Amino acid sequence: MEKSIRPGASCARSLAVFFLAVTLCRAEENLANQPAPKAVPVEDLLPNFDGAAAVFSRSEQFRISGGQAATRGTAANLAEETKDELLRLAEEKDEWKVPIRISLRGKLGDPAPARETVLRLTFDENGYVMELFVNLSRGLRNEPFKRAVTEALVYAGSIQDRPKVESEVPLTVPPWVVEGLREASAWRLKQTDRKLYESLFRNGGLFKLDDLFALSAAEYISIDGASRAAFRISAGALMMALIEQPDGKAGFRAFLAELAGFQGEMPALLRKHFPDLNLSEKSLEKWWALQLANKGTAPLTESLSVIQTERGLEAALRLRYKDEAGVLKEITLAEWQSLAELEQPERIEAVRLAQDDLLRLSYRSFPSYRVLLLEYQVLLSDFAKGNTKSMVESLQALTETRATMVAKAERARDFMDWFEITRARETSGAFDDYLSLKARLKSRPNTRTDSLSKYLDRLDPLFTIPGDKKAEPFDFIPPPF
Repeated sequence: MEKSIRPGASCARSLAVFFLAVTLCRAEENLANQPAPKAVPVEDLLPNFDGAAAVFSRSEQFRISGGQAATRGTAANLAEETKDELLRLAEEKDEWKVPIRISLRGKLGDPAPARETVLRLTFDENGYVMELFVNLSRGLRNEPFKRAVTEALVYAGSIQDRPKVESEVPLTVPPWVVEGLREASAWRLKQTDRKLYESLFRNGGLFKLDDLFALSAAEYISIDGASRAAFRISAGALMMALIEQPDGKAGFRAFLAELAGFQGEMPALLRKHFPDLNLSEKSLEKWWALQLANKGTAPLTESLSVIQTERGLEAALRLRYKDEAGVLKEITLAEWQSLAELEQPERIEAVRLAQDDLLRLSYRSFPSYRVLLLEYQVLLSDFAKGNTKSMVESLQALTETRATMVAKAERARDFMDWFEITRARETSGAFDDYLSLKARLKSRPNTRTDSLSKYLDRLDPLFTIPGDKKAEPFDFIPPPF
């Protein structure tokens, strides 16, 4: 017998279906209005070219495969962050046309390969294919990864408007462009050290422009850490000098678009897209040197360290006077007693430059030194007026206070070094270049055959205890700070 359906129950069921439909429609509206996620997993829908799970980045230009899901998401976000930095640097809209495939290989703890990232540009029936292979033996490290993504983006920008035919000339992006872009972005984000610019400017720069342009990708990999830092700062200063010229942003975009396929001299390409460099033969060098000087100048809001303040104070505390022959002489303030017989106008002239130097130093001195600078100003004024009764005691007290401050600063520095060394839980990678150099030297020994080397080789057994293992060159391995 069929069950009867009550009218009330039928009505209730219809209302429930109606409310469920309304709820689903609203949920779909909310999902449609939400921003796109940073990384969209597509494991079940789209396996990548090597069969592993993959994600798309926010703009979908980057497709990341391999590794764990969290690592793929991090790589997608870092790739988009790198592109955003490059776009802001050039004031350019995101109109990408060339997809970039990123393949994460290996896992943390695997033997580290010679290169952490490898970029491969191939051509098929659909056009150019950009592939970036990243080794995870040391994890996904931000800066090496972002550098490789920057290089891939420069290639992509150079080929996106080309006809879909394989280029007859090899496409190359020189290392100075990639490092210059990374450094320019770091400077804009205040993530770089101004003191490096100051040091390079004072020493004339370790890389000249010709050396900067001539360094190949293979040579860049082989240089040590100090040279790499100098190269990056030099390239960054040049890149910022180009971008900051009149109409520099437009010239910069045109320069990057032509860069990869350019086969001529780099200065010619730069002068083509940056006309202000044609003012003279040395215009490029002048722009570059001026940028180094500008970035290396400390702002008034930057305080000096204790040691730097001490050096400035030592240079400032000088008394200058003219002897009987009219020759300008200079002594330290501690030797003031030799000028005790000077007349007041001569005393005022003797302390004038010292007072000016102390005033300039006070703008950027270590904060705790400002009271001392004021006391030195009072002593100089007293000396100029002839009030020297307590000069010896006051100078002695100030010297002792300064010595105490320097000792405390050194103690604090030593404590911080000790803390970093003893509490370190992972390697910093600071000695990677040293270890790489050591391995290369051991794999390619250079046996010298000159007379002095032969003599030392003959003497070597005399200083070796029988049975002891002979130490190999470059066997010292620094601690993993």
